[in-house]
Amino acid sequence: GRTCGGYTPIWVTRGAAASPAPRVFAAACAAAAGGPGGAVARVTEGPESLLGRPLLVHSDGSYEGGLGGHPELDRTAAAEAGAMLDAGRTGTLTIGSEGSRCGRPLTLLVESSVPPPRLIVFGAIDFAAALVRAGRFLGYRVTVCDARPVFATAARFPDADEIVVDWPHRYLATTEVDARTVLCVLTHDAKFDVPLLELALRLPVAYVGAMGSRRTHLERNERLREAGVTERQLAALHSPIGLDLGARTPEETALSIAAEIVAERRGGSGLPLKGAHTPIHHESGTPLASVA
Repeated sequence: GRTCGGYTPIWVTRGAAASPAPRVFAAACAAAAGGPGGAVARVTEGPESLLGRPLLVHSDGSYEGGLGGHPELDRTAAAEAGAMLDAGRTGTLTIGSEGSRCGRPLTLLVESSVPPPRLIVFGAIDFAAALVRAGRFLGYRVTVCDARPVFATAARFPDADEIVVDWPHRYLATTEVDARTVLCVLTHDAKFDVPLLELALRLPVAYVGAMGSRRTHLERNERLREAGVTERQLAALHSPIGLDLGARTPEETALSIAAEIVAERRGGSGLPLKGAHTPIHHESGTPLASVA
């Protein structure tokens, strides 16, 4: 009877006190609440003897608990769940009961709990302040980085989780990023942009966007080609950054950038829903997982 239609499947696992399940679930809750996160995998479709047993995969690739069955099953499940954890995804997948694709097909439910994804804003300008607020609203942990200490201050960016005074490319080379990280380059200065984007476009991150006019974009691309960036890597660059909303103010520009980030993450087209005849919710995107 959901107002929006559809249905919600619910999976209930009963863990006997003498089984490993309570210990594994307790470790999963601890990892989600204050640690680096983890992913719990359980068989939801398959032999009754395997149903519901938890396997907890940690962010470093180690795992505890077990699904039972074939010795290769846990290793395969841990590898698949680890890949979903890296992307911050929760969902189901199919593997074989003997590991990989061998044996009877099993359906695994993988529930990932991860820290908030990162949004790193390069360039401590007025537009950056508005984007920081938008990023916090979307649930990102936001860092502002600029080489100029007079601009990169807590007074100018009270909503940022972290403010870094360093050359952007040098900071990016040393900080931790993952498949959910968003990089927004707002410096609009070739001496900062080119070395930064040269590195950023080679990293396995979710989104790289750069501010600038179309002329700036073309000139910057030529500089990046000269630096050895490939056409395939350049194709991943969102520049000029943001969706075409007709934005003028810093707040409107931040909205256009945030909208593009969401569309990229969720697989949206950026088109108006009115008359588009497209799904309102896209299953092909890479959703954020449960956030600790």
